Amino acid sequence: MRPVVIIQARMGSSRLPGKVLMPILDKPMLWHIVDRLRSRAELADIVVATSTEAGDLAIVEFCRKWEISCFAGSESDVLDRFYQAALKFGGDPIFRITGDCPLVDPHLIGRLFKLYQTRDYDHVGIACGAGAIFLEEGRFPDGLDAECFSFAALEETWKNADPSSDREHVTPYMWRVPGRFRLGFLKSGKDYSTYRWTVDNQADLEVVRAIFEALYVPGSPFGHEAVIDFLRQRPDLCKLNSSFLGQEDYESVWSPESNKGE
Repeated sequence: MRPVVIIQARMGSSRLPGKVLMPILDKPMLWHIVDRLRSRAELADIVVATSTEAGDLAIVEFCRKWEISCFAGSESDVLDRFYQAALKFGGDPIFRITGDCPLVDPHLIGRLFKLYQTRDYDHVGIACGAGAIFLEEGRFPDGLDAECFSFAALEETWKNADPSSDREHVTPYMWRVPGRFRLGFLKSGKDYSTYRWTVDNQADLEVVRAIFEALYVPGSPFGHEAVIDFLRQRPDLCKLNSSFLGQEDYESVWSPESNKGE
């Protein structure tokens, strides 16, 4: 196996434009995502997949400056962008990371890869975000999102996915209909779904900045347990973005076929 990590990133966020390059400890948020992923030796191939839109040239320049592999493709058909990037850079399986998750946990990524290797799966994901909204327990904090899947599953999805949300969010075609692919979840021993660590607005960014200021040590990425311990001592930080919990509209990702129980 030669895994490749593809990070989706673009500048055109409606709520917080340019967030992926906003500074955290004097480095762009996207830099921290790549830095944390590079701490896993098995993830040698890391690619940033952005769009060909003029506004995303800043991401292409960022990748050139920091010597990060980059691919530019469709802005609206993210599934095609993702597939073309995977096709160009090779590798199997493929990890999908989004550019709004600067607290992506390298240790959990390692556990996710082991889960994929030890079972006969087409797709496995960390139990958080849209794919896990119907789980009643074992959810990690929103913002630790990561998926691992075979190139064959990606190619089948690219060929057959039709609804716009399936092509905007890349993987719903894989996991929305039970039985279509062999699926697995990496679940938490406790439910942490009341924590929000994704960056979608200014309040989210302030929370993440405070976490990095308290825990960041160059070359030694902190994990989600350290973040939880820190936030238990700083409940004021959790309150900054608590109003956005449950407002992510993840249900819309399931809506094209409305098949929660299908």
